[in-house]
Amino acid sequence: MFLEQRARALAVHAVLIAYSALALGPILLVVMNSFKSRNAIFGSPLSPPDSSTFSLIGYAKVFRASHIVVYFENSLIVTLVSMGLVLLFGAMAAWALSEYRFRGSTAVALFLSIGIMVPIRLGSVAILNMMRTAGLNDTLTALILVYIAQGLPMAIFILSEFIQQIPMDLRDAARCDGVPETRIFFEVIAPLLRPAIATVAVFTIVPIWNDLWFPLILTSSDSTHTITLGVQQFLGQYITDWNSVLAALSMAILPVVVIYVVFSRQLIAGLTSGAVK
Repeated sequence: MFLEQRARALAVHAVLIAYSALALGPILLVVMNSFKSRNAIFGSPLSPPDSSTFSLIGYAKVFRASHIVVYFENSLIVTLVSMGLVLLFGAMAAWALSEYRFRGSTAVALFLSIGIMVPIRLGSVAILNMMRTAGLNDTLTALILVYIAQGLPMAIFILSEFIQQIPMDLRDAARCDGVPETRIFFEVIAPLLRPAIATVAVFTIVPIWNDLWFPLILTSSDSTHTITLGVQQFLGQYITDWNSVLAALSMAILPVVVIYVVFSRQLIAGLTSGAVK
């Protein structure tokens, strides 16, 4: 029995190690080759940079030939504002749907579930026309509104499941003490949702930061481009500046990695919460 359990554990760890290698390998290659000369990138792409191949020309070109700082600022603004509003509105909507039963609550929940199943990109033409009519074309506000609509259904779905696991006694005790509903939500419920909020935050941030489609169709000037769209200027039809591309991609990857490291413990707690009763 012990040997069988040991073999199963080794098999699971082998699968996890293989998956980690597949996930981290491309990232390591991008970062590693961003510090190499062009000839070394194509001559020995799997070798780490050494004294003869080390080069910072890609980073120098990125800072000299592009508005990389502006792109970063735009991405940070869009991502953080969208995430904050998704978490706020998502938690409040999840609280309302979980706590209060009213006529049409089932229909509202079904409508939100459709938002998870149907990709928002199917409405790109309608979204573009709507933003032009509202005068929001080529603004960060347009991106923020789209990303809020994109992230809310999943946020409400996840947070509703967590709210339903919170004991009713906590809410009833607060109501017996005369605590208003808004204070119950912000002072009793919200602190207990931190693992779920971290999970939703990661699931919200990564798609927004990596998105290329909506910045491509909703923004047209350098002042509103995001980092993902800004990298595309180094990709040409006939010539691609791979030093600059890899350098810009390495810089774009860094914030996502930092966010995952910061929220990894809460993310794992959120994903596993409720798995063991």
